[in-house]
Amino acid sequence: MQAWRRRLDQGLNIQPGEGPAVVAGLLLFYLLFTGYFMLRPVRETMGVAGGVDNLQWLFTGTFIATLACLPLFGWLASRAQRRHILPWTYGFFASNLVLFAVLFARAPDDVWVARAFYIWLSVFNLLTISLAWSVLADLFSTVQGKRLFGLLAAGASLGGLSGPILGTLLVAPLGHAGLLLLAAAFLLGSIGATLYLQRWRARQPLPTQAGHPDARPLGGNPFAGATAVLRSPYLLGIALFVVLLASVSTFLYFEQARIVSETFTDRTRQTQVFGLIDSVVQALAIITQVFLTGRLARRLGVGILLVAVPLVMAAGFLWLALAPVFGAFVVVMVVRRAGEYALVRPGREMLFTVLPAEDKYKAKNFIDTVVYRGGDALSGWLKRALDVMAEHPQLAMLTGTLIALCWAATGSWLGRRQACLERPLRD
Repeated sequence: MQAWRRRLDQGLNIQPGEGPAVVAGLLLFYLLFTGYFMLRPVRETMGVAGGVDNLQWLFTGTFIATLACLPLFGWLASRAQRRHILPWTYGFFASNLVLFAVLFARAPDDVWVARAFYIWLSVFNLLTISLAWSVLADLFSTVQGKRLFGLLAAGASLGGLSGPILGTLLVAPLGHAGLLLLAAAFLLGSIGATLYLQRWRARQPLPTQAGHPDARPLGGNPFAGATAVLRSPYLLGIALFVVLLASVSTFLYFEQARIVSETFTDRTRQTQVFGLIDSVVQALAIITQVFLTGRLARRLGVGILLVAVPLVMAAGFLWLALAPVFGAFVVVMVVRRAGEYALVRPGREMLFTVLPAEDKYKAKNFIDTVVYRGGDALSGWLKRALDVMAEHPQLAMLTGTLIALCWAATGSWLGRRQACLERPLRD
C-alpha cells in the first residue's frame, strides 16, 4: 500500500505531508461546486423566464448587488480572524438558500423571485469561489500552488460534474426548492473541510510567505481592496484580464440564452440541457486538471495557462460568425468553459500567491466580484447594442474575436510579471 501511495503521490506531484491538505482542498471544492452546479441550471432557467431580451438588466442588477456586498465583505475581512472569514461567509449564504427555498415553495412562478434568485446566485458564486481560492493562496506557497492548484481545481470540476447530474435527476422529484436545501447542506459541509485544512496548516507551518490561518485580523478599511488594485500595475493587469474574461463569457452566455430559448421551450427541458452541457464541460476539465495543468505550469510557467484558452476562443468566435448554429455553439462553449476551469482559473489563482495576505483576500475579492461583474454588465450592454445594430450575430462574434486576442495579450504580460515577482520568494 505504501508503495502504491508513493507512486500516486509522485504521479500527482504531491510532496510528503501534503496528502491530508490535498484531500481537504479537494473536498472543499467538491462540496462547494456540487451545490453551486446543482443550482446553476436553475439560475439559467430563471434567467430565461425573465426574458432573454432582459438579460442585460439582470447583469446590471448583479453588478449593483456586488457593489453593495463589497463594503460588507471588506468590513468582515478587516475585523475577523482569517480562519473565521470563510466559515462565517458560507454560513450566511447557507441561510439565504433556506430563505429562497421557502420563497420557491410558496411562489414557484413569481418572476421577481426568479430574478432575485438569479442575481443572488450570480453574486454568491463569485464571492464563495473567490474566497475559497483566497484561503488556498494564503495557506500554500507559490511553489506548492504551481504543483497543486491544478489538482485542487479538479475537486471543483468533480463537483461541477456531479452537481448538474444531481440537479438533472432531482429537479423533477424535489423541485427547485428541494435543490436549494440540498445545496445549503453541501455548503455547510465545505466549511468543515476548510476547518480541517486550516488545522493541517497550523501543524505544518510554511517557511515562506504564507502565514497562519488564525493570525490576527488583516485590519485596514473595507475599501482597501479597491485602492490596492488602483495602486498596483500588477493588480490592474489582473483586473483587466478578468474584465476581458468576463466579456468573452458574457458574449457566449447571451448566445446560449438565445439559442436554447429558441430550441427548447419547456423549463424542465431547458434545465436538463444546461445540466448536460455542464456535465460534459466538467468531465473534460477533470482530465486536463489532473494530468496536464500542474505540469504545464511547472515547465512552461503560469503564462501558458493564461494564453492558451484566449487564443482558442478567438478562433471559436470566428467559427460562430460563420456558423451561428446550436451544434457549433455547444462545441465552443464546452471548450471555453473546460479550458477556463482547467487552465485559466488555476493560472489566475497562481498570480495571487506572490502577493501579501491582505491582497489575497481584499484585492482578490474586489477583482473577482466587483471587477468581474462590472465587466459582465458593460459587455452585456455592448452585446445587446451589437444585436440591435445587426439582425445577425456575426458582428458580435467578430467583436468577441478582438476581445479574445486582447485577453491573450494581457495573460502573456501577467505570466511574465508573475515570474519576476516569484523569483525573490523562491530564492
